[in-house]
Amino acid sequence: MPVTIGGLRERTPGETRVSLVPEIAEKFVAAGARVLLERGAGVSAQFPDALYTKVEWADSPEAVLAAADVLLAVQPLSVAQIRQLKPGALVIGFMQAHAQLDMVRALREGQVTSFAMELVPRISRAQSMDALSSQAAIGGYKAALIAANTLDRFLPMLTTAAGTIRPATVLIIGVGVAGLQAIATAKRLGAVVEAYDVRSATREQVKSLGAKFVETGVSAEGSGGYARELTEEEKAKQQQVLEARIALADAVISTAAIPGRRAPRIISRAAVERMKAGAVIVDMAAESGGNCELTVAGQTIVHQGVKIVGPVNLPAQLAFHASEMYARNLYNFLKPALGKDAVLAIDWQDEVFAQSCLTHAGAIKHEPTRKLVEATT
Repeated sequence: MPVTIGGLRERTPGETRVSLVPEIAEKFVAAGARVLLERGAGVSAQFPDALYTKVEWADSPEAVLAAADVLLAVQPLSVAQIRQLKPGALVIGFMQAHAQLDMVRALREGQVTSFAMELVPRISRAQSMDALSSQAAIGGYKAALIAANTLDRFLPMLTTAAGTIRPATVLIIGVGVAGLQAIATAKRLGAVVEAYDVRSATREQVKSLGAKFVETGVSAEGSGGYARELTEEEKAKQQQVLEARIALADAVISTAAIPGRRAPRIISRAAVERMKAGAVIVDMAAESGGNCELTVAGQTIVHQGVKIVGPVNLPAQLAFHASEMYARNLYNFLKPALGKDAVLAIDWQDEVFAQSCLTHAGAIKHEPTRKLVEATT
């Protein structure tokens, strides 16, 4: 029988995204699948039910959970939701396994096959499935706008009858997808932009966007494109140069995050206290502990005149496009597993499926999560 693909209205507080948008729902139907949605699933993302012309509707989340062969989600499911899934069901979404150990245990005990979108390997073939990158781009864009809105001065240079106003200086820490989007957005807003990353290979990317790369004289280049561990002397030298640039910035946007681990501490209390009154820090890593020592997730605090913003779930603040991009990631991930007549057929030799699998057949397949669960049992 053709696979039934289900989608729910997200219930995590503040979550406005939806896992299936009308365009992607139609693509799944065209591929032969049955699509079952909970009524109102896309309303918070500005996708009213009337736009979904090819789907079937369920009046409760329980009806979707009981019928779906494949459930597409944004946020991790609750233990109660997992227990309502049909036997042999498959779940795809952001799992946040390191922080959701009870959920992982429930998935294992329920013999549920689950795939974590944050575990999709970053290889060329999987770029269209890379939900971390698509959502990080949105986060970087929103972070630059938050910095502009929070700062009590103009970002661009202005020449007025009352005199010339100098442009603001924005420092971006971390030049991944989020950092690059923050750079581009701050530049479009007219700021003077500097950027820093431990990987010197990002220098050309920074320069290509018209920003200045902060040189520390320390290279953390390692093998496979990853940064190596710095010596204590190198760390001290790097921090000294970086803190000098932080002190001069009008706004700092920090984006350094490590999936499944606490965010690296980069901006100390002492560094904040060197900043000018009225300066702003937007800490994109607030949800995972923060890059700044003083960050409080979900709050804006003021320390000696410096505003420190700890935004959470930035992609949900741009729910329409965030949902479109995420739904396309999900479609590109699942489509290879939809065989003839939309019958589910997962190729476990495919490294994308193998490496992104969290649980399968009553076992935890992601080794770091398995060790974490066993250590806390």
